[in-house]
Amino acid sequence: MPAQGHTRTALRLTPVLVLTALLAACGKGQPDGGHGGMPPAMVTYQVVKAGDVPVDFEYPGQSAGSREVEIRARVTGIVDKRLYEEGARVKAGTSLFRIDPATYAAAAAAADANVTTAEARLKQAERDYNRVKPLIESKAISQQEFDNAASNFDIAKAALKAAQAQARATSIDLGYTDVRAPISGVVGRALKVEGSLANAQGDSLLATMAQTDPIDVNFALSESDRTRVQAEVASGAIKLPEGGYTVKLKTSDGNWLKHTGKLDFSDYKADTTTGTYSSRARFANPDNTLTPGQFVRVVLSGATRPNSIAVPQRAVLDGPQGKFVYTVGAGQDGKPAAVPMPVVVGDWVRLDGKEPNGWLIKQGLKGGEKVIVDGTARIFFPFAPIVPMTPEEAAKAAQQPPGGAPAAKH
Repeated sequence: MPAQGHTRTALRLTPVLVLTALLAACGKGQPDGGHGGMPPAMVTYQVVKAGDVPVDFEYPGQSAGSREVEIRARVTGIVDKRLYEEGARVKAGTSLFRIDPATYAAAAAAADANVTTAEARLKQAERDYNRVKPLIESKAISQQEFDNAASNFDIAKAALKAAQAQARATSIDLGYTDVRAPISGVVGRALKVEGSLANAQGDSLLATMAQTDPIDVNFALSESDRTRVQAEVASGAIKLPEGGYTVKLKTSDGNWLKHTGKLDFSDYKADTTTGTYSSRARFANPDNTLTPGQFVRVVLSGATRPNSIAVPQRAVLDGPQGKFVYTVGAGQDGKPAAVPMPVVVGDWVRLDGKEPNGWLIKQGLKGGEKVIVDGTARIFFPFAPIVPMTPEEAAKAAQQPPGGAPAAKH
């Protein structure tokens, strides 16, 4: 920190230093170097180092089926029966509803009969045509008679095609009375009960269903967040992951879900109503942990802040002049003391790979400082005498019998 920064820090801490001097004067003559007969506080410190600090971006999201479809009647008729259990998982092609097929079966049978009749007429027309064809060559019949036979043959062929087309149409309509699932997924409640009319030209919705494996989670980025991240990426303050973000989910009760996902859509334009940018992530969901409509927290991981410093959250304290940390320094007697260091914090960051449990330090630390992370509750005033230890030394001291812990060497 430049000399000017030290001057400002000294000015802010002047009242504290005066209080410290008074307390130190009151504590003179204490053989243990503590205050009021109390021994020096035993604390644990970590040496902070600059490095790549992970950055997470967290947003509220809502799950949705990766494919959501409406089950509609494609023919008009009375719903004869519901063939599935509401809320159940079904495979594509599973019968869901049956619409009364009687009238469509009759129409299909009549169309098949028309095809049979048309085939018979075609055969008769073909025989007539074949009989008169050699006669016209010998001039045994008139051209008019031959033309009539040829036309009847062509008309019979066209009539058969029309009958066959009508038969196919009636067969399709008959097939539509068996309403099947177009995809594999979960089917919702039935919107039509047995005996109700399904109208293919109007009120045709029978149910809805969604594919839930994989499942999508929709979320949105505010314009300010998007602009801030873009600026930090451009300046090099944030480095984005080369392979794209890893997306994790937390439920409303704070539990992490097992499967991770990938960001597969991010809109290039803002929503004109909300001013946010829509995004979507896709997750494997084989055990149906997520259901459509569920609210979750979306965490985008993989980005880092290069050459940054982070400390555990418990090491950062609040004072009258803002946030600060205690570092291991020397008191007036040259012995270890808790030296306050004002800091400016940034975002919460992950230090253990699970939950955000650290502060990003934007100003105040440069690396190499011994920041006290445990035992700060036993430091009652700045520059209080301490017994600093590393975590390893503290663990070893905890295993010693009372009064037998060796003094830490620094």
